[in-house]
Amino acid sequence: MPSESQPNAGARQPDGGRPPVADRLDDNHFPAYTMGRAAELVGVTPAFLRALDGTGLITPTRSDGGHRRYSRHQLKLAARVRELVDQGTPADAACRIVGLEERLEQVERDYEELRRQGGSAAHQHQ
Repeated sequence: MPSESQPNAGARQPDGGRPPVADRLDDNHFPAYTMGRAAELVGVTPAFLRALDGTGLITPTRSDGGHRRYSRHQLKLAARVRELVDQGTPADAACRIVGLEERLEQVERDYEELRRQGGSAAHQHQ
């Protein structure tokens, strides 16, 4: 089952194949980055990323060879944790904060979707 940080992980097209390459490149949840490259982009060590994996905040996809692969969305979460840690927040607290921020954003998206659906349903009944 995909984690919240990977909502589209494992998604297949109706024909059973993988999405076209161009679509995967635009997908913020596509696991495109190796651990080394991810660490370099975020400005952290691979150990920092492994520690985030241990908290459950970020669960990287594994390649066939077992190597971690990170998405842009996961890198944004890691960067936010790093920002909080750099400001003096303990790492475990920073992970909890970022996790709560993620949940709040999802609730706000869900609310907006329900509001849109409710608005269109109200127009249909008039």
